[in-house]
Order: sequence, then C-alpha cells, then structure tokens
Amino acid sequence: MIAWRPGTGRSREFEETALVHLDALYRSALRFTRNRAEAEDVLQETFLKAFRSFHRFNPGTSCRAWLFTILRNTFLNRVRDARWEVLEKDADAWEGAAESATAGPSAGANPEEEFFQTVLHGDVDRALKALPLVFREAVVLVDLEGLSYKEVAQVLGCPIGTVMSRLARGRGLLRRALREFAREHGYIKESE
Repeated sequence: MIAWRPGTGRSREFEETALVHLDALYRSALRFTRNRAEAEDVLQETFLKAFRSFHRFNPGTSCRAWLFTILRNTFLNRVRDARWEVLEKDADAWEGAAESATAGPSAGANPEEEFFQTVLHGDVDRALKALPLVFREAVVLVDLEGLSYKEVAQVLGCPIGTVMSRLARGRGLLRRALREFAREHGYIKESE
C-alpha cells in the first residue's frame, strides 16, 4: 500500500518533479502500445513504480529521462509477458515495414480505434504506428518528445551511435511510407 498524502514531503516532491511529465509519457505510451487502454495501464504501472522508487532518483539528473526509462521497461515487460509484439532484430524484416505501414486498418480493430487511427491522426500516425518498435522508440523519444540523443541512449540502454542509427532508419521508413500515402491520395505523381 502506498501512503499518498498530497502536499506532504515525498509526495509533494514527486508531484512537482515527476507528475509534470504525465502528458508526455502518456503520448509515448500510446504510441508504443497502439492502444488506449494498454497505454493507460502502462502509464499507471510506470508512475506506481516511479513513486515506489523515487528515493533512488538522483535529483541532479533528468527526471524525464528516468521516467521514460521506467515507461519503456514497463512496456517491454508487458510485451514479453503478453507475447503480443516481438522486437525485430532481423534487418530484412525492417525493410518490409514501409509496406506494412501502407496497409489499411486490421479487420479485428474496434470502430473507435479505427476512427482514431484514420481520421484523427491520419497517415502520419498510421506510418508511425507501423514502424518496428526499435525505430518507433527512437523517433517518438527524439522527434516527438524532444529528448536529447544522450537521454534517449540512457532510456534505451544503448550507445548514442545506435540511437542515431535507429533514428535515421526510422525516419527513412517514415519518409518511404508517407511518400506511398501521398501517391495513394494523389498528392504526388507516380513518376516522382
């Protein structure tokens, strides 16, 4: 049981330091999980873990990066447990991501999620969601959440060069998928 009393020492410090990043972490959880309910569960579990281990947080470091690390680890643990997405390590599978990004919504998607995906966020969000997780993480954390390469390397537990490589590949796959969407909608001609 967590003793949460708003305004008291530890909880007030947590509110001021960590809870200010709630919206950013929710957006990232939603992009990682591709499902609102799952994103909410991941976010709740992330903040519960963060609160319980807040005494281990070093005040001189980036709380945002620390929270994204917890979010990512929580998400990956759920992925492993549920076995609903596998991290792809095969380069050939990465190349096929652009083709999967242009595929329509899955037949099993509920109408609300389908509407959210196609109408509210459109082609960019569909292309982003279709990226393999290793690239989607880098793109979301750098381009959408504004973390530095150093912070992303800390979150992902890899060298900065790997972050840069994943970001370049992810951006390239997004460009390819978006070019295909533009052709489908008639924004660019087939020869371009």
